[in-house]
Formats: sequence, C-alpha cells, structure tokens
Amino acid sequence: MSTGHLPTPAGPAVQVRDLRVDLGGVPVLSGVDLTVTAGEWVAVIGPNGAGKSTLLRAVGGLLPVADTVTLFGTPSAALRRRDRARTVATVAQSPAVPPGMAVLDYVLLGRTPHIPALGRESAADLAATWDVLAQLDLLDFARRELDTLSGGERQRVFLARALAQGATLLLLDEPTSALDIGHQQEVLELVDRLRREHGLTVLATMHDLSLAGEYADRLVLLAQGRVVAVGPPREVLTEELLTEHYRATVRVIQGEHGPVVVPVRRRHSRHQ
Repeated sequence: MSTGHLPTPAGPAVQVRDLRVDLGGVPVLSGVDLTVTAGEWVAVIGPNGAGKSTLLRAVGGLLPVADTVTLFGTPSAALRRRDRARTVATVAQSPAVPPGMAVLDYVLLGRTPHIPALGRESAADLAATWDVLAQLDLLDFARRELDTLSGGERQRVFLARALAQGATLLLLDEPTSALDIGHQQEVLELVDRLRREHGLTVLATMHDLSLAGEYADRLVLLAQGRVVAVGPPREVLTEELLTEHYRATVRVIQGEHGPVVVPVRRRHSRHQ
C-alpha cells in the first residue's frame, strides 16, 4: 500500500544559497550554501552552537528564509503549508507527544496533509498507517500509549509518523541522541533501509561523528554558523579539522564502513 509519496522532480532535493539567519539579533547562520541530491543521505555535524538545528529548521520551513531554500526545484517560500508537508517530514530531537496518545493515533497524524480541511481520515489513510506500522515492526504496539514505550521504540514511532506523511525528504535532528548504542544502530539501519526502499532523501544533524561517518554519503561541517568543510566522510573527519573546530584531541581510524573518531585523553603533568 502506498503512503502517498509524491514523484520526485528533477534537480537537487535541497538547494540552499547564502542562507543567513539571525535569532534575537544574534547571527546564527552566515552565508550557508548546501546541496543535497535526491536519494542522498547528508549529515550535518559541528560543535554545540554551530547552527545545525537552525539549518534544519530553515530547510523545513520553520523559519522565514525568503528564496534562499529550494526544495525539489521549488522555492520553499512558494510552497503552501500542505504541499510542504507532503514534501518534507521532520523528526525533532524531542517531539511533543500528547499524554495518553496511542501509537496508532500518533502515526495517523502523519496523514494530516492528505486529509481535506474539516474532513476525516479515509480508509486509504488508515490502510497507509497500518502499512507503515507493519514496515517498522510496530503492529504489536499500535494500541499502546506512546509514553509507555522505550526510547528506541518511540524513535521508531516518530519515524513511522514521518513515513506515513508520504514525504520524500526526511529531516532528522539528532535522531539517536537519547539512545544507547544498540538502539542507535537499530534506528540508523532502519533509516538507511527506508531511504533505499522508498527513494527518500535524508538530511540529518548528528552528534556522534563515527556514526555519521558510517551511515552518511556526505558530511557538512558547520562551525560558528558557517560551512567549513563538505565532502565524503574521509575528507571531513580528519584529525586536523576536528582539532581545529571541536577543540578536541582525537585519532581517526579508517573502519570497515567509514572513519572512526576516537577521543584521546590529553596528557597532564604529574604535578597538575
């Protein structure tokens, strides 16, 4: 059963040109350029306060950005809210969840852009929702309240709602930040499978550099609101760049699927 994915027009999924964002009079992003090809997984990395989440919010249409952001060939500012919701699905770090809401009802909210104003969900909407629950192995949780699930289970539900939305672009803000290593791997493998099976494009902010290097096709390194490096993980995750912009002492080891970043304890004098 289709969840209503729209055909992907020619051209980049995301095109950002000279994006500048001030929040409360403070510059957060300054002259950011970014291109994400349809079907690609791009991870945005950078130290705290670099502007990663702000960039994601701008791409998702949550900030006024004039014509600096284009989605699948259409300026973001020209998209109606409903059309944008059919194109872009965002999974925030800590989505707001109404108390007592069942998993089925929460995932069904993803169908809102496809339901006419003042209308109700159709049989097709319900079928699409059940289909997504099956794909993400959530059928046994359908009647459970969302706030009774574990962190990994809730993250799968958040992804299910995004998938039910039928969007072709997924924006993920730190999708594994609150998960243990096993659930981190489970969620990222799931995202990668969904991307391949549904032809999705993924733009994600990621805190764990080794995981970003393993799963993303390209990395964008932000520092102080500017893009300071972009390219394949092996070109961005270098000891020189990470030392300069994270002020960290690290070793970078080439792993089976990408660079592995290992923090190295700084040497201290015995008298310190």
